[in-house]
Amino acid sequence: MQIIEKYFPHLTATQKAQFDQLDALYHDWNAKINVISRKDIDNLYEHHVLHSLAIAMAMRFKDGSKILDFGTGGGFPGIPLAILFPQCQFKLIDGTGKKILVANEVAKAIGLKNVVAEHLRGEDEKGKYDFIVSRAVMPIPDLMKICKKNICKTQQNAMPNGIICLKGGNLEEELKPFKKIAEVYPISEWFQEEWFQEKNIIYIPC
Repeated sequence: MQIIEKYFPHLTATQKAQFDQLDALYHDWNAKINVISRKDIDNLYEHHVLHSLAIAMAMRFKDGSKILDFGTGGGFPGIPLAILFPQCQFKLIDGTGKKILVANEVAKAIGLKNVVAEHLRGEDEKGKYDFIVSRAVMPIPDLMKICKKNICKTQQNAMPNGIICLKGGNLEEELKPFKKIAEVYPISEWFQEEWFQEKNIIYIPC
């Protein structure tokens, strides 16, 4: 938990309590349904929760924003972002039903009222959203093909509506089709832990 408060010192008591509960909940669920690698579960806060919250360093969602978490797995980045932005609405989708079960149960256990999680493929999602967030689900060109239809035309945030991805490694090839519009934010500019080296946020306005 300390690592979250280190970078987000102004959390409310409710937010602190919600973040604090994630450790026991994910350890418990991960023992039944493997949503996080067994080796990595002890790095939950740094590798999963804080990594998800990096999006908040690049983008402050305005109250009332609607965000789709595409390929959420067990709830990342959607659940940490929903805790941080309680006045925004989040829909979490994934093609694996067991993972959505975990995301739903975790959200319910910590009292998140702004999250809906559904077992659904991206191709079948019909809703419109200000932003689509995703964590290394697929190559960006493929993601854009599926998700562009879900971006709302009405703007309400400081940055234009679009897609925000958490990605690592060399992105040159993936970003070729979007080189004139894509923005790349190295996460290491905000978080000093070594694990965040070579990890980025990619923002593509639509």
